[in-house]
Amino acid sequence: MYVCLCNGITDSQIREAAENGCDSLRDLRRELGVGSQCAKCARHARQVLRDTRSALPAASSLSTGLGEVVRFWPRTA
Repeated sequence: MYVCLCNGITDSQIREAAENGCDSLRDLRRELGVGSQCAKCARHARQVLRDTRSALPAASSLSTGLGEVVRFWPRTA
């Protein structure tokens, strides 16, 4: 389903971005362009992001000091 009509961004693309580390609307805007035009999609995009992030396993983060974030995903047995 299209979430951002201005940029042709779908909910699947938002979910994929969330799975790859996007965790805010600002990140989505930077990566996909969501909400950068009319911003009518912002509320729905944020909800898709929130739902996707809450469904992911908990991750620990560590900053390298170089502007990068290293994520450690817990192993499942």
